[in-house]
Amino acid sequence: MSNIAKFLALDKVATFFNIIKQNGGIRGSLFKLYRQDELKDGTLVGEDKFGNKYFENPRYFYGRNRWVEYSDKFHMNYDGSQVPAEWYGWLHYKTDLPPHLDPNRPKYKWMKDWNENLSGTTGQYTPYSTTRPKIEAWEPKSKSTV
Repeated sequence: MSNIAKFLALDKVATFFNIIKQNGGIRGSLFKLYRQDELKDGTLVGEDKFGNKYFENPRYFYGRNRWVEYSDKFHMNYDGSQVPAEWYGWLHYKTDLPPHLDPNRPKYKWMKDWNENLSGTTGQYTPYSTTRPKIEAWEPKSKSTV
């Protein structure tokens, strides 16, 4: 009976329904598909203080089996700089332990708290210029025709 179920791909249908169920039904799955362009199922590993959720599923290929679902407060304006450093290390396989389970993770007073990269927005860093602006632009003299 198992061979017939495998031949008819009933295991794939069961996986599909499990993904739909885990992502909040049809409406939740469509919303997640709209925001992230893919649907996955996995176990929730942890959540950071900004509301990002981190998942893992060992059935997927190595390198694609850990992912982040950004908080709803970012809506469609999410990018990689919104992942804190401790979770970045876990996502990129620098460590197998998530930050909340790693007892050896250093936390010193001098370490700054994470903040996102604001390049391309009105909050971006613009340096103060100490050079005077040009008074007049240089124009090359035209070649005289002889």
